[in-house]
Amino acid sequence: MINKIVPYQENDHDKLVDIWYQAVRHTHTFLTDKDIAFYHQMLQNGALKEVEIWVEVNENKVPTGFIGLDGTKIEMLFVHPDNHGRGIGSRLIKHAEALKGSNLQVDVNEQNEGAFTFYKRYGFVQQGRSELDSSGRPFPILHLVLKR
Repeated sequence: MINKIVPYQENDHDKLVDIWYQAVRHTHTFLTDKDIAFYHQMLQNGALKEVEIWVEVNENKVPTGFIGLDGTKIEMLFVHPDNHGRGIGSRLIKHAEALKGSNLQVDVNEQNEGAFTFYKRYGFVQQGRSELDSSGRPFPILHLVLKR
């Protein structure tokens, strides 16, 4: 299996939004349907264009996951649930690290224990916490930094 990491292309937009949606449904069990619709609208309406996006594609050039960067901050990292546990998230972080250096940061929903565990295993440590997410909603955020 030959996967590649490629820059965002506009024609992949809907596929990436679907990966986001499937992943959030699978991992963000604390969100209501109304919450998911709110964030889905943000993503559908251009949030992907506000960050530097890198996409892992499989041998058929179908996106399997993506990472969104704003400088050294990981703003989003989503892998389709069918591909969880295959190293895609780790490869995307390694790619980000190669591009930006090892001073990466990421914010994780406190209720998303799977993501917190994933980042801890990669070497991220918690450096802070906020009661509200970046949209002002009551979903506590853990602020993590990569420690090498």
